[in-house]
Amino acid sequence: MRVTHHRYSANGSAQRTLQASSSCFSTISHPSKTTRASRDCPKPHLTAKGFQIVVVNYTIPHRQDLAFKLAGLNTVISVISGPAQIALIDAAAEAGIRRFAPAEFEGQAALRPQPDALDRGKRAALDRLQQYQTRGMQYTSFVCGILYERFGPGGMVAKGIGLRSGIGAEGDYLVHISQKKAHIPYDANGQPGTISMTSAEDVGKFVAAALDLPQWPPELQMRGDRMNVSRLVNIAEAIRGVQFEKAHYNPQSMEDALQLSRASGEMQAQLWTIALIATANGRFDFITSNLNSLVDVTPKGFQAWLQEAWQNQ
Repeated sequence: MRVTHHRYSANGSAQRTLQASSSCFSTISHPSKTTRASRDCPKPHLTAKGFQIVVVNYTIPHRQDLAFKLAGLNTVISVISGPAQIALIDAAAEAGIRRFAPAEFEGQAALRPQPDALDRGKRAALDRLQQYQTRGMQYTSFVCGILYERFGPGGMVAKGIGLRSGIGAEGDYLVHISQKKAHIPYDANGQPGTISMTSAEDVGKFVAAALDLPQWPPELQMRGDRMNVSRLVNIAEAIRGVQFEKAHYNPQSMEDALQLSRASGEMQAQLWTIALIATANGRFDFITSNLNSLVDVTPKGFQAWLQEAWQNQ
């Protein structure tokens, strides 16, 4: 059976929620079999490469039209969130799509607290996909941990990723390399938080390879590297050749910081602290990386990636 790859994206940051989606397309050998949908005008830089572009509307009155445009496709890879993604899931089911990958691309869903301030509609999307799974539509969450791009010059937003996340700029998560500052969270046992990580480019390669797997489990975990935050900071210091100013956080100090940010109404400070707590609690870490063993992709290690990212800075 021919696998038709399908990516849906929306305006603004959602359009580029994951740079890996573009990387994924660059690894597909037959772009003419790949359709990308957009809320706005067609993308000439993609059509020039042979991709088919369709303009869509994700609102409920347009669901039948969306389902019509999905008809005949095999797989949908989503990089949108919230109500638009729910509409896309419903339309995919109506169109008989065989596989759907929601806009996940972080840690494992089972490790997220409820309620989750970082959710952005992800739980609702997974719940909806579980309903449609009983009707024959497979789905998988691509688990990649933290993207390396968070630690590159300018952070993720410099690559067009996470523009609406509130914590996508350089320094919004753990380390601000330009300012030579680091924030190290510790768990209740006094151990620094551990994270699994992957570059956006390698995520794209993993996703592209996964499209050819005969079956999709509910989660496909990929990893380029895994280390605790102290080790990550040591690598950044070695690459820059200077000691960073370090702030250390135990569970109580993080909780105090969260309460203070809530009292002051500073949303970005809340998200920053919640991400710090999540790191200490292992939200972005996982032991098993089943996709690494299922496909022929050799991801780049974090130190090599970071060295390359900062070599001309």
